[in-house]
Amino acid sequence: MNIQIRSIKPEDWSIVAAIYLEGIQTGVATFQRDVPTWEEWDKSHIKSCRLAAVNEEDKVLGWAALSPVSGRCVYGGVAELSIYVGKESRRCGVGRLLLETLIEGSEEEGFWTLQAGIFTTNVASINLHQEAGFRRVGVRERIAKTKEGVWQDTVLLERRSNKVGI
Repeated sequence: MNIQIRSIKPEDWSIVAAIYLEGIQTGVATFQRDVPTWEEWDKSHIKSCRLAAVNEEDKVLGWAALSPVSGRCVYGGVAELSIYVGKESRRCGVGRLLLETLIEGSEEEGFWTLQAGIFTTNVASINLHQEAGFRRVGVRERIAKTKEGVWQDTVLLERRSNKVGI
């Protein structure tokens, strides 16, 4: 499979939202209960770091984006990342390519720390992040409930850039 990475365009939203919904439905990807509207998603994600993995026909296979961790200016170089891969494209290297490209792009944009909160049961995602240089900061026990009302723990991972002066 020939995979390219490009910026997410507004016209990608229907497939990006469908992939997001697939992630929600797994029960191990997010506490989000519903897919936001394009306007909500657009407002909450950093415009310069929104990526789509696409095939030869330009079909979106997965996406990755950064969100600010705080509105305070002192945290301007710190972002939380999200990566979602469509069911049909999982375990094909799409997530790895998205993560590697997102790391590179975030450093070009001056981000010195990326963080991820991942359900402890999502071992594949934890391993992917650790292979990309993220370190386990800790476990946040019973941090939130899923839409089914089940408490979940998350692993907090972070990656510090060695390219951005810190």
